[in-house]
Amino acid sequence: MSAEPSSRPPIAVFDLDGTLAETAGDLIGTLNVLMKREGLAELPLSQARGLIGAGAKALIRRGFEAEGRALSPEDHERLFDDFIAHYGDHLADTSHLYPGVVEALDALEAAGFRLAVCTNKYEGQSVELLRILGIGHRFAAICGRDTFPQFKPDPRHLAGTIAQAGGDPARAVMVGDSRTDIDTAKAAGIPVVAVTFGYTDRPVAELGPDRVIEHFAQLFEAVGDLVPVEAA
Repeated sequence: MSAEPSSRPPIAVFDLDGTLAETAGDLIGTLNVLMKREGLAELPLSQARGLIGAGAKALIRRGFEAEGRALSPEDHERLFDDFIAHYGDHLADTSHLYPGVVEALDALEAAGFRLAVCTNKYEGQSVELLRILGIGHRFAAICGRDTFPQFKPDPRHLAGTIAQAGGDPARAVMVGDSRTDIDTAKAAGIPVVAVTFGYTDRPVAELGPDRVIEHFAQLFEAVGDLVPVEAA
């Protein structure tokens, strides 16, 4: 006897930084403000891109370690508070959507997909950045580091995002750019598409995603290979 079709729609869940949007300039710009305050050299953007991908706390730690300074827990918390405050005023000085994002979201929605964001950026800043970029209204849920008790790579962050968006976890796909996204999806038992243009210290193809794309024009086909969609 076949199972009844789910009443919930298929869902595509996106990371934000390095996946939907090029945000490195503003993130590293904020990091460099802190580095300069602490008497350290600023990091070139080309060198620092690979430090992004696991949230602001990891970015700060990695940045200071790159300049040879280990942080005490107290200093790490102080710098984190300073980072969040400064970055909140500079969310989109240079940040912008990657080419093809809007068209890819259009295609997925036309095929009946619900859309969501699962990011280690704080929820409020994620909501505001996506609003500024003009696509915040497209997502049924925007879940950040502080939305749930857990955050990526804990699979409960992804599972909670899918539940909050009302999507079908059996017809879900994650789209991300880093080891954190790939590990999260694998732990949740959800297929993952990796983009090559984001923030990673290793080529994403080496990290075992189910599909790799080089442009958002390739996303719809990649998702279709992984997620069964019932005929309309």
